[in-house]
This record gives sequence, C-alpha cells and structure tokens, in this order.
Amino acid sequence: MQKGRVSMVVSYPPEGRLLYTPGNQAACQSLHTLAQAQTKQTILEGRTILCTPEHDLQVQLGPFTGVIPREETALGIREGTVREIAILSRVGKPTMCMVSSVLSDGTLLLSRRQAQEHTLAALLDRPLGTVLPGTITHLAPFGAFVDIGCGVTSMLPIARCSVARISHPAQRFSIGQEIFVVLAEKDRKTNRITLSHKELLGTWSENAARFAPGMTVTGLVRSQKPYGTFIELTPNLAALADQTEGIKENDAVAVYCKAIQPDRMKVKLNILQRLGEATTPPPLFYSITSGQLSHWVYSPPDWNGPEIGTTFD
Repeated sequence: MQKGRVSMVVSYPPEGRLLYTPGNQAACQSLHTLAQAQTKQTILEGRTILCTPEHDLQVQLGPFTGVIPREETALGIREGTVREIAILSRVGKPTMCMVSSVLSDGTLLLSRRQAQEHTLAALLDRPLGTVLPGTITHLAPFGAFVDIGCGVTSMLPIARCSVARISHPAQRFSIGQEIFVVLAEKDRKTNRITLSHKELLGTWSENAARFAPGMTVTGLVRSQKPYGTFIELTPNLAALADQTEGIKENDAVAVYCKAIQPDRMKVKLNILQRLGEATTPPPLFYSITSGQLSHWVYSPPDWNGPEIGTTFD
C-alpha cells in the first residue's frame, strides 16, 4: 500500500542521460544556442575528452570544445573535500555542466560545480519519499553510492537495498546500473541525502504472488544458520529451507515450494540441488518507478504480527 503518490518531474537526471536527447543536441548546435543556454542556466551534457596537467577538463559539446577549470569540475574540489580522482575519472564519460561564458574567440568556459549546486538545491527541496532515477557509481561494504542527478552522489545503505538481506551491495547492484531510489533522509546543514530502495521492489504479497505451492524455481542462498538456510526468491522475498550439505552463500539453487502462508509471512522451501555460484546480481523488478511515498506497508493484510513498513516523515 502506498499513500500520497503524486506525479514526478525529473529536472536533473543522472549523468549520461542527457547527452543524446533532442533538447541537449539543439542547445549545443551553435555558439548562439550555447549563449542562450548560458542565459537560461540550462544544464547541458557533453563528453569529457581529456584532463590537462592542471586538472582542467575539456568537454565536447556538439561541434564545440569547452573547458571546465579545475575548481569548477565538482562540488568539493574547491574546498578540498573531494579527491583529484573525481576529476581524472571523468575522461571518456558524459559530463553535465553549465555554460559560464562564451568568449569572443569562441572559447567556452563551463562549470560542472554550478550545475551540481542547482541540482543539489532542487533535490533538497524535494519532499521525503520522492522517487528518483539513479545510477550506481561505486559499491562499498556498507552501501552503494548513487548518482541522483548531475553527478551528485548519495548513499544507499546496505540495509535499505532490499528486504532480503545481503552481505555486500555487489550482490544486488553493478557499477553503472540504472535504478530507482527513494529520498529517505536529507540534511540541509551538511547537504547530505540518504536513499532507500527496498520500498520500490514490491510488498510481500506482490512478490509471493509470483509463486505457488508445488512450483519449482531458482533461488539464491543468502545465509546459513543452525536452524536453516535463507533463500532469496526475489530481492524483496526470502524464505527458509532446511540445511543442505554442499551449498554455500551466493549459490544458485533449485527449490521446491511446499507452502505459502501469508498470516505467518512465510514461504516454505525444499532445496533440490545446487546450480552453481551466482556471478551476477539478480534482475530487479520495480513495482514503483515514480511519485512520492508517504507510507509503504510491506507486510500482508492478514499478517498476524505488527505492521512492517516505512513512513517517510
């Protein structure tokens, strides 16, 4: 159940999603249109072609080449809170920026920092529960870093990746993967945004509806305990099976579905055989890809326990 859903307008997509759009290509077709983009403070996207010894970036915008001075390459570079690798790693990649000036000789001065400031301000104005597009930029043991607009990255903690528990975000995501996320927390004093993801992958009932008693399906071993083995059927549905020798965490297995019990929020499984080690994250199937969530309930209506869900204040 989701309450308070509204339409969402994506103003500042993650980097890589503007480059070939008609609006971006039209804005980059002449010095006149680029000057108009400067006046309108339009965010553009080009491809970074090189980084100079001074760590300035050269960016191809249509038939033109612009320069992003080092201090304008990203939020935090000027203050020294972001490492130089953030500049070097832009080479060969789409890069969003704004036009700072068009010089008389046709030279373009650009600013990625300014574009990120506009984006961050807009994101901090969004209400909690807003669904956003994102792109995975980095994975760490504690969570995933996600570009939620113009290269502005925010943290998706591992506990909020999915209902089914994982030991590392690499079991759920890959670098460069396009996903959806929810704005879970924001702090205007530190300009930090924290994300969530599990609310978009469906409720217990929505996930359990894909299975039926008597069905044999594949699953992923997520953990082994003395009392049984947790099998992930979907990223938002895990079930318990008896211990079986010869399997380990991250193995793919064939499982037989014995019973589905909504009142106990349980799916009972038998492990039939090991299929090998899973080498890629399972596909993500989103139930929600837009809007705003105020209250999301994971547990089924006839669940005998306390309601399980998320409230976005």
